[in-house]
Amino acid sequence: MKKKTLRIISAVTGAAISLSALALFAGCTSDSPEVRITYLFNGNEYAVDYTLSRLDAPKTVQHFIELADAGYYDYDEETGTGFVVHNFDETDGIYTGGYTLNGEELEEVDYTSRVKELVGSNFTHSVWKDSARTVPTYTIYGEFENNGYRTADDSRVNRHTQGALVMYYTDKANSWVDVTVERADGGKQTEGEPYDTRGYVYNSATALFYTYLGSSLNSSSEAKYCVFGMAKDYETQLTNGLLKAIEEYTEQFSEDEDYTFTKEFEDFRINRYDTFDSVKNAGSTATYYAPVGDAAIILKSVKVTKY
Repeated sequence: MKKKTLRIISAVTGAAISLSALALFAGCTSDSPEVRITYLFNGNEYAVDYTLSRLDAPKTVQHFIELADAGYYDYDEETGTGFVVHNFDETDGIYTGGYTLNGEELEEVDYTSRVKELVGSNFTHSVWKDSARTVPTYTIYGEFENNGYRTADDSRVNRHTQGALVMYYTDKANSWVDVTVERADGGKQTEGEPYDTRGYVYNSATALFYTYLGSSLNSSSEAKYCVFGMAKDYETQLTNGLLKAIEEYTEQFSEDEDYTFTKEFEDFRINRYDTFDSVKNAGSTATYYAPVGDAAIILKSVKVTKY
Protein backbone atom coordinates (compact mmCIF):
# COMPACT_ATOMS: atom_id res chain seq x y z
CA MET A 1 0.00 0.00 0.00
CA LYS A 2 1.29 3.44 -0.91
CA LYS A 3 1.76 6.20 1.57
CA LYS A 4 -1.51 7.10 3.16
CA THR A 5 -1.93 10.76 2.61
CA LEU A 6 -4.94 13.13 3.57
CA ARG A 7 -8.82 19.90 1.21
CA ILE A 8 -8.92 27.58 0.94
CA ILE A 9 -10.83 30.08 0.00
CA SER A 10 -12.67 32.04 2.55
CA ALA A 11 -15.54 34.43 2.07
CA VAL A 12 -14.69 37.33 4.28
CA THR A 13 -16.05 40.83 3.81
CA GLY A 14 -13.58 43.64 4.02
CA ALA A 15 -9.96 43.59 5.07
CA ALA A 16 -10.49 44.95 8.55
CA ILE A 17 -8.90 43.10 11.41
CA SER A 18 -11.28 41.71 14.01
CA LEU A 19 -11.65 43.36 17.39
CA SER A 20 -10.00 40.37 19.00
CA ALA A 21 -6.99 40.83 16.75
CA LEU A 22 -6.59 44.42 17.89
CA ALA A 23 -5.54 43.10 21.27
CA LEU A 24 -2.51 41.62 19.60
CA PHE A 25 -1.24 45.02 18.58
CA ALA A 26 -2.28 46.75 21.77
CA GLY A 27 0.25 44.80 23.77
CA CYS A 28 -2.28 42.57 25.55
CA THR A 29 -0.46 39.47 24.42
CA SER A 30 1.36 36.52 25.90
CA ASP A 31 4.52 34.74 24.87
CA SER A 32 2.36 31.66 24.28
CA PRO A 33 -0.79 32.43 22.27
CA GLU A 34 -3.02 29.51 21.31
CA VAL A 35 -4.91 28.47 18.18
CA ARG A 36 -7.41 25.77 17.28
CA ILE A 37 -7.09 24.18 13.84
CA THR A 38 -10.18 22.26 12.71
CA TYR A 39 -10.26 19.70 9.91
CA LEU A 40 -13.24 18.14 8.12
CA PHE A 41 -12.91 14.44 7.28
CA ASN A 42 -15.47 11.85 6.31
CA GLY A 43 -18.35 13.95 7.58
CA ASN A 44 -16.80 14.78 10.97
CA GLU A 45 -14.84 17.65 12.48
CA TYR A 46 -11.46 17.15 14.19
CA ALA A 47 -10.04 20.01 16.24
CA VAL A 48 -6.36 20.22 17.21
CA ASP A 49 -5.20 22.82 19.75
CA TYR A 50 -1.73 24.35 19.58
CA THR A 51 0.37 26.59 21.78
CA LEU A 52 2.47 29.01 19.73
CA SER A 53 5.77 30.56 20.81
CA ARG A 54 6.58 34.21 20.28
CA LEU A 55 9.92 33.56 21.98
CA ASP A 56 10.91 31.16 19.21
CA ALA A 57 9.32 32.89 16.23
CA PRO A 58 7.68 36.28 16.86
CA LYS A 59 7.23 37.24 13.19
CA THR A 60 5.92 33.84 12.15
CA VAL A 61 3.43 33.75 15.02
CA GLN A 62 2.20 37.25 14.19
CA HIS A 63 1.87 36.31 10.52
CA PHE A 64 -0.12 33.16 11.31
CA ILE A 65 -2.44 35.04 13.67
CA GLU A 66 -3.02 37.81 11.12
CA LEU A 67 -4.04 35.26 8.49
CA ALA A 68 -6.27 33.43 10.95
CA ASP A 69 -7.99 36.62 12.14
CA ALA A 70 -8.64 37.68 8.54
CA GLY A 71 -10.36 34.34 7.86
CA TYR A 72 -7.69 33.36 5.34
CA TYR A 73 -7.84 29.66 6.22
CA ASP A 74 -11.61 29.38 6.69
CA TYR A 75 -13.72 26.93 4.70
CA ASP A 76 -16.42 28.59 2.60
CA GLU A 77 -19.60 26.64 3.31
CA GLU A 78 -21.57 28.57 0.69
CA THR A 79 -19.31 27.51 -2.17
CA GLY A 80 -18.05 24.30 -0.55
CA THR A 81 -14.42 25.23 -1.10
CA GLY A 82 -11.46 25.27 1.22
CA PHE A 83 -7.81 24.40 1.58
CA VAL A 84 -7.17 20.68 1.48
CA VAL A 85 -4.46 18.57 3.00
CA HIS A 86 -2.38 18.41 -0.16
CA ASN A 87 0.32 16.14 1.22
CA PHE A 88 0.04 13.52 3.92
CA ASP A 89 2.34 10.88 5.32
CA GLU A 90 1.60 9.31 8.71
CA THR A 91 5.36 9.09 9.40
CA ASP A 92 6.02 12.69 8.37
CA GLY A 93 3.25 15.28 8.42
CA ILE A 94 -0.11 16.81 7.55
CA TYR A 95 0.52 19.58 5.01
CA THR A 96 -2.03 22.24 4.11
CA GLY A 97 -2.64 25.95 3.52
CA GLY A 98 -1.99 26.41 -0.19
CA TYR A 99 -4.11 24.17 -2.40
CA THR A 100 -7.76 23.45 -3.17
CA LEU A 101 -9.38 20.61 -5.06
CA ASN A 102 -11.15 20.94 -8.39
CA GLY A 103 -12.83 17.57 -8.57
CA GLU A 104 -9.91 15.27 -7.83
CA GLU A 105 -7.22 17.65 -9.09
CA LEU A 106 -5.10 19.94 -6.94
CA GLU A 107 -5.08 23.65 -7.67
CA GLU A 108 -2.59 26.14 -6.25
CA VAL A 109 -4.10 29.27 -4.70
CA ASP A 110 -2.84 32.77 -5.54
CA TYR A 111 -1.58 33.60 -2.06
CA THR A 112 -0.42 37.18 -2.72
CA SER A 113 -3.70 38.32 -4.27
CA ARG A 114 -5.68 36.64 -1.53
CA VAL A 115 -3.70 38.11 1.36
CA LYS A 116 -3.86 41.59 -0.17
CA GLU A 117 -7.63 41.26 -0.41
CA LEU A 118 -8.19 39.95 3.11
CA VAL A 119 -5.46 41.51 5.24
CA GLY A 120 -4.65 44.57 3.14
CA SER A 121 -2.81 47.40 4.87
CA ASN A 122 -2.95 45.55 8.19
CA PHE A 123 -0.41 43.00 6.95
CA THR A 124 2.87 43.21 8.87
CA HIS A 125 5.76 43.10 6.41
CA SER A 126 9.19 41.62 7.09
CA VAL A 127 10.47 40.94 3.54
CA TRP A 128 10.91 43.40 0.67
CA LYS A 129 12.20 43.16 -2.89
CA ASP A 130 14.26 46.35 -2.58
CA SER A 131 16.74 47.79 -0.08
CA ALA A 132 14.52 50.88 0.39
CA ARG A 133 11.75 48.56 1.64
CA THR A 134 9.10 49.99 -0.67
CA VAL A 135 8.07 46.79 -2.47
CA PRO A 136 6.99 44.06 -0.03
CA THR A 137 6.82 40.39 -1.01
CA TYR A 138 4.05 39.54 1.50
CA THR A 139 6.18 36.59 2.59
CA ILE A 140 7.79 35.99 5.97
CA TYR A 141 11.27 36.32 7.37
CA GLY A 142 12.61 32.83 8.08
CA GLU A 143 13.17 32.29 11.79
CA PHE A 144 15.45 29.26 11.62
CA GLU A 145 19.11 28.27 11.52
CA ASN A 146 19.76 28.13 7.76
CA ASN A 147 18.60 31.73 7.46
CA GLY A 148 21.09 32.93 10.05
CA TYR A 149 18.47 33.52 12.73
CA ARG A 150 18.62 30.50 14.99
CA THR A 151 21.87 28.72 15.77
CA ALA A 152 22.18 25.09 16.79
CA ASP A 153 22.80 25.85 20.46
CA ASP A 154 20.10 28.52 20.85
CA SER A 155 17.54 27.65 23.50
CA ARG A 156 14.09 27.00 22.04
CA VAL A 157 10.68 26.53 23.58
CA ASN A 158 9.73 24.06 20.83
CA ARG A 159 11.75 21.66 18.72
CA HIS A 160 10.91 19.79 15.51
CA THR A 161 9.46 16.85 17.40
CA GLN A 162 6.11 15.07 17.19
CA GLY A 163 3.27 17.59 17.19
CA ALA A 164 5.38 20.55 16.03
CA LEU A 165 3.55 23.21 14.04
CA VAL A 166 5.84 24.28 11.21
CA MET A 167 5.71 27.08 8.64
CA TYR A 168 7.31 25.93 5.40
CA TYR A 169 7.85 27.07 1.82
CA THR A 170 8.06 25.46 -1.61
CA ASP A 171 11.32 24.69 -3.36
CA LYS A 172 12.68 27.58 -5.46
CA ALA A 173 14.98 25.43 -7.62
CA ASN A 174 17.92 27.50 -8.93
CA SER A 175 16.04 30.79 -8.90
CA TRP A 176 18.23 32.61 -6.39
CA VAL A 177 17.03 36.12 -5.54
CA ASP A 178 18.13 38.37 -2.69
CA VAL A 179 15.63 40.30 -0.58
CA THR A 180 15.73 42.77 2.30
CA VAL A 181 14.47 41.36 5.58
CA GLU A 182 13.65 42.74 9.00
CA ARG A 183 15.26 40.43 11.50
CA ALA A 184 13.22 39.24 14.45
CA ASP A 185 16.24 39.51 16.78
CA GLY A 186 16.53 43.27 16.20
CA GLY A 187 20.03 42.86 14.79
CA LYS A 188 21.45 40.74 17.59
CA GLN A 189 23.64 38.85 15.12
CA THR A 190 24.24 41.76 12.74
CA GLU A 191 25.89 44.34 15.00
CA GLY A 192 22.59 45.96 15.86
CA GLU A 193 21.36 46.38 12.29
CA PRO A 194 17.74 45.14 12.17
CA TYR A 195 17.62 44.98 8.35
CA ASP A 196 19.58 42.42 6.43
CA THR A 197 20.03 41.04 2.91
CA ARG A 198 19.12 37.39 2.62
CA GLY A 199 18.15 34.84 0.01
CA TYR A 200 14.47 34.83 -0.91
CA VAL A 201 14.42 31.02 -0.78
CA TYR A 202 14.59 31.13 3.04
CA ASN A 203 12.25 34.12 3.37
CA SER A 204 9.48 33.00 1.05
CA ALA A 205 6.96 31.36 3.39
CA THR A 206 3.36 32.26 2.57
CA ALA A 207 0.47 30.40 4.23
CA LEU A 208 1.73 26.81 3.98
CA PHE A 209 2.14 24.90 7.24
CA TYR A 210 2.27 21.37 8.57
CA THR A 211 1.99 19.35 11.74
CA TYR A 212 4.94 17.01 12.17
CA LEU A 213 3.90 13.41 12.86
CA GLY A 214 7.32 11.78 13.07
CA SER A 215 8.34 10.03 16.28
CA SER A 216 11.84 11.52 16.56
CA LEU A 217 13.54 14.92 16.40
CA ASN A 218 13.99 16.08 12.80
CA SER A 219 16.99 18.37 13.14
CA SER A 220 17.51 18.80 9.38
CA SER A 221 13.98 20.16 8.89
CA GLU A 222 14.33 22.28 12.03
CA ALA A 223 17.37 23.96 10.47
CA LYS A 224 15.48 25.07 7.36
CA TYR A 225 11.85 25.49 8.46
CA CYS A 226 10.34 27.50 11.29
CA VAL A 227 8.83 25.58 14.22
CA PHE A 228 6.43 28.10 15.77
CA GLY A 229 4.10 25.99 17.89
CA MET A 230 3.27 22.62 19.39
CA ALA A 231 0.12 20.49 19.66
CA LYS A 232 -1.22 20.70 23.21
CA ASP A 233 -2.64 17.16 23.35
CA TYR A 234 -1.19 15.09 20.52
CA GLU A 235 -2.42 11.75 21.84
CA THR A 236 -6.06 12.77 22.32
CA GLN A 237 -6.58 15.06 19.34
CA LEU A 238 -4.30 13.46 16.74
CA THR A 239 -3.39 9.88 17.67
CA ASN A 240 -6.89 9.10 18.97
CA GLY A 241 -8.62 11.78 16.89
CA LEU A 242 -7.94 12.61 13.25
CA LEU A 243 -5.25 9.96 12.69
CA LYS A 244 -7.40 7.24 14.20
CA ALA A 245 -10.31 8.28 11.99
CA ILE A 246 -8.07 7.97 8.94
CA GLU A 247 -6.89 4.55 10.04
CA GLU A 248 -10.45 3.36 10.57
CA TYR A 249 -11.48 4.78 7.20
CA THR A 250 -8.75 2.87 5.34
CA GLU A 251 -9.51 -0.41 7.12
CA GLN A 252 -12.64 -0.85 5.02
CA PHE A 253 -10.38 -1.19 1.96
CA SER A 254 -7.88 -3.56 3.60
CA GLU A 255 -8.73 -6.39 1.18
CA ASP A 256 -8.20 -4.22 -1.90
CA GLU A 257 -4.53 -4.51 -2.83
CA ASP A 258 -4.81 -1.64 -5.30
CA TYR A 259 -6.34 0.83 -2.85
CA THR A 260 -4.38 3.87 -1.75
CA PHE A 261 -5.69 6.50 0.62
CA THR A 262 -4.01 9.21 -1.40
CA LYS A 263 -3.61 10.14 -5.01
CA GLU A 264 -0.07 10.77 -6.18
CA PHE A 265 0.56 14.10 -7.89
CA GLU A 266 3.96 13.55 -9.46
CA ASP A 267 5.85 16.47 -11.01
CA PHE A 268 3.10 18.82 -9.90
CA ARG A 269 3.85 22.39 -11.02
CA ILE A 270 4.39 24.77 -8.09
CA ASN A 271 5.09 28.49 -7.56
CA ARG A 272 2.62 29.51 -10.29
CA TYR A 273 1.81 32.77 -8.47
CA ASP A 274 5.17 33.64 -6.94
CA THR A 275 5.98 37.33 -6.60
CA PHE A 276 9.26 36.90 -8.53
CA ASP A 277 9.00 36.12 -12.25
CA SER A 278 12.23 34.12 -12.14
CA VAL A 279 10.69 31.79 -9.56
CA LYS A 280 7.27 31.74 -11.20
CA ASN A 281 8.74 30.79 -14.58
CA ALA A 282 11.34 28.30 -13.34
CA GLY A 283 9.00 25.36 -13.81
CA SER A 284 9.62 23.90 -10.35
CA THR A 285 7.66 20.80 -9.45
CA ALA A 286 6.88 18.71 -6.39
CA THR A 287 5.37 15.31 -5.67
CA TYR A 288 2.36 15.38 -3.36
CA TYR A 289 0.23 12.60 -1.90
CA ALA A 290 -3.21 14.06 -1.36
CA PRO A 291 -6.43 12.40 -0.26
CA VAL A 292 -9.13 13.27 -2.78
CA GLY A 293 -12.79 12.46 -3.35
CA ASP A 294 -14.52 11.00 -0.31
CA ALA A 295 -11.15 10.78 1.47
CA ALA A 296 -10.34 14.48 1.14
CA ILE A 297 -9.37 16.28 4.31
CA ILE A 298 -10.45 19.92 4.37
CA LEU A 299 -9.05 22.67 6.55
CA LYS A 300 -12.21 24.12 8.09
CA SER A 301 -10.68 26.94 10.13
CA VAL A 302 -7.82 28.34 12.16
CA LYS A 303 -9.07 30.29 15.18
CA VAL A 304 -7.03 32.16 17.78
CA THR A 305 -8.22 31.14 21.25
CA LYS A 306 -5.62 33.06 23.26
CA TYR A 307 -3.53 36.08 22.30
